[in-house]
Amino acid sequence: MIVVALILALAVATGVVAGGSLRSLERIRIHWWGLAFVALALQAVPIRGVGASRIGLAATSLVASYVLLLAVVAVNRRVPGATLMTAGLVMNLAVVALNSGMPVSADAIRASGAEGAVVIESGSKHHLMTDSDLLEPLADVIPLPRPIGAVLSIGDVLLYTGLAWWCFAVTRGRFRENRRPPARWFRRYRGKHAPAAYRLPARYRSVRLTAPAGAAKSGTGP
Repeated sequence: MIVVALILALAVATGVVAGGSLRSLERIRIHWWGLAFVALALQAVPIRGVGASRIGLAATSLVASYVLLLAVVAVNRRVPGATLMTAGLVMNLAVVALNSGMPVSADAIRASGAEGAVVIESGSKHHLMTDSDLLEPLADVIPLPRPIGAVLSIGDVLLYTGLAWWCFAVTRGRFRENRRPPARWFRRYRGKHAPAAYRLPARYRSVRLTAPAGAAKSGTGP
């Protein structure tokens, strides 16, 4: 979280220096933002238990966390950097799902100045990388030396880059309105009493979806 906060602060500061304004941040609209906090809580809350049950619960919480974050990005896909954020989350999700947690390189831990015991004690959400782990290049293999002292994955780098680009673009005032995408699961009524244009699938419509002439009239008079 410290890394994320530093990156976002640097992105905003860079946007201001480049001619942007902090007042532009007031225009930020994030749909389903509550899911993001739930997802972060799933990553931060320690998992109790022992053995395989602890590993299973930890892996499940991580997978659920990334799925929720992907849902948030999908709903807000019009914001700058959404493509990078999606790519980073998909990479992390693939590694965690295949390895029942995020593998961490021991060499990267030493290069970052952290202790291996810290990573193991943080729960089975992370574990030291072994030869049996899959997608090793996408795991936590990128060290950030002290004073940060952290290890990141390529997915983390893409995710944080997308977040930084979003904050920079918003600060500069160069972004489109983040309109909520239309619902695709609950389509409008297409019964026999609906106008023909409403009953046709969207790709076949050749007229605007407006009420038919005379719809506001009532009775039998002209």
